Amino acid sequence: MTDTSEAPNGVVLREVSEQDVQTFYENQLDPAAIRMAAFPAKDRETHFSHWRKTMTDEAVCARTVLFEGDIAGYVVSWSENDEHKVGYWIARVYWGKGIATDALSQFLRVDPTRPILGYVIKHNVGSIRVLEKCGFTVDSAHPGAEGHEVVLTLTD
Repeated sequence: MTDTSEAPNGVVLREVSEQDVQTFYENQLDPAAIRMAAFPAKDRETHFSHWRKTMTDEAVCARTVLFEGDIAGYVVSWSENDEHKVGYWIARVYWGKGIATDALSQFLRVDPTRPILGYVIKHNVGSIRVLEKCGFTVDSAHPGAEGHEVVLTLTD
């Protein structure tokens, strides 16, 4: 899978480097982001071990999101339980600027696998909106949707 080019708004995707993982680690420690994502922070060893595996797994597609040259976060896709899934993490300082939407839109051209699913905690309306802007629709009949999650699917 190849990288995308820079969008007019300064969002660029590139391959994840080992140096990026330190920034990802720091970003995932943000208490507000943890509450929003409802995803617990990993300790340092677990975080770095996870990213070493992610970066070497040929079945995973991961990209660092840059905004105006700075690391804003990442987008990643993987297959699990016969589903292809996408996830992303954007540092709080970059929320509300359209960066997640632009990054995900670019990423969906890097990884054209469909269908692709996004699982989001119900209270994270910003993330739900990002997925919807990128063409995902709420899949309320999805068997994996638990009471606290929304599953969104992109089929084409």
